[in-house]
Amino acid sequence: MSRRAGEPVELAWLRGWLRAAKGRRTFAALARRADAGKLPVSVCTLRRALDGRLPTLRTVQAFARGAGADEEEGARVWAAAAAAVRPEPVRKPSAYVPGSGITTLSGLAAAMEKVRAAAGGPSLRQLADSPEAAGRISRSALHNALHERRLPSKELLTGFAAACGAGEETTRALLAARARVLAGPQLRSSLMYPCGVVEEAEARREQDAAVRHWIRDADELDWYERKLRDEALAEQRRAEAWVDNLTDDELEELQWNAADARSNLRAELAAYARAAGELNG
Repeated sequence: MSRRAGEPVELAWLRGWLRAAKGRRTFAALARRADAGKLPVSVCTLRRALDGRLPTLRTVQAFARGAGADEEEGARVWAAAAAAVRPEPVRKPSAYVPGSGITTLSGLAAAMEKVRAAAGGPSLRQLADSPEAAGRISRSALHNALHERRLPSKELLTGFAAACGAGEETTRALLAARARVLAGPQLRSSLMYPCGVVEEAEARREQDAAVRHWIRDADELDWYERKLRDEALAEQRRAEAWVDNLTDDELEELQWNAADARSNLRAELAAYARAAGELNG
């Protein structure tokens, strides 16, 4: 085996394997036999396989087929040479950190795509099979999250960020964005629970119906009044659609958080009342 200066030993082994497979055959004879074996290749391509550069896997397979050598063995020798010549690049943590303005499912999906792009655009299979993900994510769950079909779980987001080589700041930002999406649109009361959104909308419609006799028709409203009405209706529809799209688990989680908030407020009010009573006493 002749090895050139600075050349990986694996590449020299590949060249030696190809020379041994060729034997006394001419490159033209190798090309004819490879073509007959339904793996056509040119004489020049076969000749370049021995010039010191890494040939393609297909060239090695055609070389082996033309020489009647073991193609699987040739593929193994080639894979070792390819790994030595083109080692896997060291992945750096993602520099992209999602902002605090993400409040929708589409915004979260777009942020995940940016994190993925910063990692070099790995495929869903590569992300799911990544050792960093540690089996926490699946291709189907990633596909649903990236196509705005399902709110990703905390575990999926954490595994996704790890598979993309993202840092802790990016991971925290993704989890915070998920929490904002789950919280839904900004409501008038911080203690409003999801079903309260629909209840408030129903109450508003009943109030409108009760005073319909003095409310002007739509064609009597000026442009500014119509704009306010349309914005209110759009916000109402968005809130109702948000509640309708919640899964049972998401609804239960949000209801639980709302109950905790109301309980904390009651405790604060009771403490305030006790303090006020002590002062008055």
